[in-house]
Amino acid sequence: MIQRKQTIFLLLAIILSVVCLCQPVASLQPVGMGIGSAVFNLWIETGEGARSFTPWPLFAILLISCPVAVAAIATFKNRMLQARLCLLNMFLLLAWMCYFGWLAYSLGKDGAQTFHIHWTAFLVPLAFIMYWLARRGVLADEALVKSMDRIR
Repeated sequence: MIQRKQTIFLLLAIILSVVCLCQPVASLQPVGMGIGSAVFNLWIETGEGARSFTPWPLFAILLISCPVAVAAIATFKNRMLQARLCLLNMFLLLAWMCYFGWLAYSLGKDGAQTFHIHWTAFLVPLAFIMYWLARRGVLADEALVKSMDRIR
């Protein structure tokens, strides 16, 4: 199970998602004077300590993505299900990126504050690439097994 390259890609994607869950993904800096805010996946924490739970869908999407990836690792004997679970995770991360883009647009459009993306926000596209590579590896394994069945 662990010797397959797609399992390594899935484990890396899980690690990237968990790191992204735990760290701030952006910050909001006021244009004038004031204290900035940190944007996490679950909340926006202002400089005064108040929290707004506007970005909670980011947290929910990543929270759903991690158990699906663990299930994809566990279903190594059923390659087509594993490929579908990788595809589901790719759609979930695409939804995360779309909502993050909408959040960046909506929070920065009023002109009173600027939206700065942190390095942890780029972990989700990296996880997307890992899921794509894992799915490609699963489908290659399936094609190899089918070609061996044809020879028999």
